[in-house]
Amino acid sequence: MNESSRPLSIYLVAAEESGDALGAALAGALTAGATPVKLAGIGGRAMAAAGIASPFPIDALSIIGVSAIPRRLPTILRRIRESADAIVAARPDALVIIDSPDFTHRVARLVRGRAPSIPIVDYVSPSVWAWRSGRARAMRDYVDCVLAILPFEPDVHRRLGGPPCVYVGHPLIERLSQLRPNADEAQRRRTDPPVVLVLPGSRAGEIHRLIERFGAAAAEVAARHGPIELILPTVPHLAADVRAAVASWAITPRVVVEPAEKWAAFRSARAALAASGTVTLELALAGVPTVAAYRVTLIEELIAHVLRLRARLTTIILANLVIGENVIPEFLQRDCTPQNLAAALTPLLNDTAERSRQIEAFARLDQIMAVETAPSAEAAATVLDVVRRREHRAATFES
Repeated sequence: MNESSRPLSIYLVAAEESGDALGAALAGALTAGATPVKLAGIGGRAMAAAGIASPFPIDALSIIGVSAIPRRLPTILRRIRESADAIVAARPDALVIIDSPDFTHRVARLVRGRAPSIPIVDYVSPSVWAWRSGRARAMRDYVDCVLAILPFEPDVHRRLGGPPCVYVGHPLIERLSQLRPNADEAQRRRTDPPVVLVLPGSRAGEIHRLIERFGAAAAEVAARHGPIELILPTVPHLAADVRAAVASWAITPRVVVEPAEKWAAFRSARAALAASGTVTLELALAGVPTVAAYRVTLIEELIAHVLRLRARLTTIILANLVIGENVIPEFLQRDCTPQNLAAALTPLLNDTAERSRQIEAFARLDQIMAVETAPSAEAAATVLDVVRRREHRAATFES
């Protein structure tokens, strides 16, 4: 194809909020480049603001926990079929599936079976390094390239026989200015009473299982250390439930829902108590020493235990995995007690070896996660490169 004859058509598919944000950033990078691009896709509010109108809302698509699957499965299966139908009908120059592998990979497999000439790029690798490592090799059948957001993932895919994998950078790299304190905020970190972030998760189930324990741990920290100021960032649709849950805490936290308030709290906090997840990497990049915790249902615990043994993981904390060292203490399941959490969190409020160890490890992240340009621009360039290589092969074959 002569690139000047028509714009390249790129179809993006995201199934939950984090993927929607990635899709919006990728859309912006694709349209900002020199190559004319026409975008379509399935996503949420962020992608809609970037000009991609989704044919249906994605709110019910994410599968979180074993108990949620039966209730949502009929809707999810229908949306998978509808998504594949729309993509095959559109015949884009490339399909980019974004995170949420339970949904997006099923769409990709259907598309590959019905329209094998469409290049498929997977933006955010499944956690094949943590569990179900056989997925990496299976992905070769329907994924042409993986855009990794964690620096160790290309080596993992090579070792496991996965598709070609390129590290494009974590999206948090583009938000470092939101995470790093200015002089006044750095001074607030050193000033008493210390700001302590409490982050019990962004999903109702996570919050339900952790919030009482986090409140009791905060009270014990105050008893050991002295007065503390608690800030609890949450998402708007859960704010009312969170406020009701913390009303009985011995120390009432300030609940914030606006992103600007959340990032301001990160920049001023001296330490944090957080649910395991991407937030641990956000806190590490912000230079906030952290204690991490997680609790799941019994059946999920049994499944996770078996899978963790198979993967031989020594940690489930994302920041630890990226750093390559277990610097953030983690308390899972029965170990997630207020006493354990408080005992690990209290030393992080003072100039201790525990605090220094985390801060020194966090300082290495910029080098570990570095990319030449913004991650969204790296991702866009790789997507276009996949399209060009597919077109070159097709032209060579036809000649």
